[in-house]
Parts: sequence; C-alpha cells; structure tokens
Amino acid sequence: MDLSPDRLIIDVAVIAIMLLVAFPVHEFAHAYAAYRLGDSTARLFGRLSLDPIVHFDPVGGTLMAVSVLLGGGIGWAKPTPVNPYNLRGQHGSAIVSAAGPLSNLGLAIIGGVIFRLLDLSGLQGDAVEFIAQVIFLFVLINLGLMVFNLLPIPPLDGSKVLYSLLDPQTERQVRGFLDQYGLIVLLAVVLLPIVNGETILGAIYLNVLEPIAYLLIGR
Repeated sequence: MDLSPDRLIIDVAVIAIMLLVAFPVHEFAHAYAAYRLGDSTARLFGRLSLDPIVHFDPVGGTLMAVSVLLGGGIGWAKPTPVNPYNLRGQHGSAIVSAAGPLSNLGLAIIGGVIFRLLDLSGLQGDAVEFIAQVIFLFVLINLGLMVFNLLPIPPLDGSKVLYSLLDPQTERQVRGFLDQYGLIVLLAVVLLPIVNGETILGAIYLNVLEPIAYLLIGR
C-alpha cells in the first residue's frame, strides 16, 4: 500500500472516475439491454440513466474506494432491476447480464485509446504522467471488473449467463449446487492463496489482466 501524497491523489482520481463513469455505464448497459429486449423495469425505476446517483450503492462504492487504496479495484453499484420473464429471445437473460461486464471491456479499450493518443502527443511533465497513471489504473480496474463479474458464481453476472446457456435439466442441477455453495466458492476464488501463493483472482490479475492492459495502452 503506497501512502505517498502523489499516489493518494491518483487513487482518489481513479475512485472518482469509477464511481462517476464506470459504475453508471455498467448498470446503464444492463438497463439498456433489458429495455431493448422488452423489459422496461429498469426504466420504470429510473435506472435507464447515466446519472451516477441513481446507481450508487454505499457498500459497493465504499468497497471500491477501500480496495483501490489497498491496490485492488473491486466494488459494485446498485443492481439493476430486471424481469427476465419480459425479455425476448432464448438468451435474453445472458445478453442482459453480459452487457454490464462487456461495457467495462469497452471502457478499458477507450482508456487504452486515450492513453495511446496521449503517448503519441509527445507531451511531457508531471500532469501528463499523472493522467497516464490514472488512465492505466482505469483500464486495469475495468478489465478486472469485467472478469470478476463474468465469474459463473451467484450473485455475479456470469452466473446468469451460465444459467441461460444451459439446458433446463442441467441448469437446475448447477443452480442448486451454486445456490448452496456459491458464496464459499466465490470466497475461495477471492481470498484463498491457491496458485503459487496467489489467490485465483490475484493470479488472473497478474498473469492475464496486466498483460492485456499493457497491450491496450501500447506498452
């Protein structure tokens, strides 16, 4: 944990961007996908919006702030209400659930493009270095949120994607197991040092997400 003033300012900027941009975009993506597929529940609750206030969750937002300060980047916004019975298409639930994590991928790609343009500009100085570090963390955290949310473990988005893609009999069996043991599995993925002293999630961050982040920013 870096407690230097410069690092603290960078972390605060990243926290603000995540809460004001990334989280609202993630939930708006869920709401918009559901709306286009026939479910107006999120719209009726005022969630078909990019207003960060309507999507803010105190617990998830606080966790994001604390985890960024500790060198991570896990948190959540207020879950978007969706009625799956209103959705058109066999895989409507999968599309709506995947829309949020895919929006994080889109934000990471946009961040990478901005970083590359900043790099190509030839500008130098403390302000440019500050912006570059903020953008890199923004890219990395959005990639992390995409992967984390796509884990096929309830209550994460990936579980709904998984259920939607399985045949009914297999879904019942898998859902029964995950409803009973999903939280234990999720805690193991996040907390238990399994892979070379790293947690499974930490190993994914280190060996997969960081290389992708560097690829996106062109470094």
